[in-house]
Amino acid sequence: MATRSSTRSRSGGRRYGKAAGTKVKSAMSERKRGKLRSGRSGKKVTSRKQAVAIGLSQARRSGAKVPKKRSSKS
Repeated sequence: MATRSSTRSRSGGRRYGKAAGTKVKSAMSERKRGKLRSGRSGKKVTSRKQAVAIGLSQARRSGAKVPKKRSSKS
């Protein structure tokens, strides 16, 4: 069984950069304070998953190292 470090080095390093983590962290703290709003509707975000998604999308826009967005299953 392969160890965690060997699988990571084989796949090519970190998937997410430091900047991506920082954006997600700030989005999560905004959610906790009740200040995080969703894009179009401007409704308050309450779910953790949505806060992470917003943080990652902000990181993508700023050019941080983030994997491509997965296509939604319909």
